[in-house]
Amino acid sequence: MKLISVKLPEALIEGMDELVRRGLYPSRSAILRAAVRDLLRRELWGEEGKEEE
Repeated sequence: MKLISVKLPEALIEGMDELVRRGLYPSRSAILRAAVRDLLRRELWGEEGKEEE
């Protein structure tokens, strides 16, 4: 994997930290990977809604 740096508003970081605290994701990195993957599926690869099938 490659390392990238991202600047995010504090509110988004706090929200990500809450998801980690709740045990829904192991790290901020995992959250960002999931978010980017879902965005690419929807916007680039046209797989909207296929996850629910």
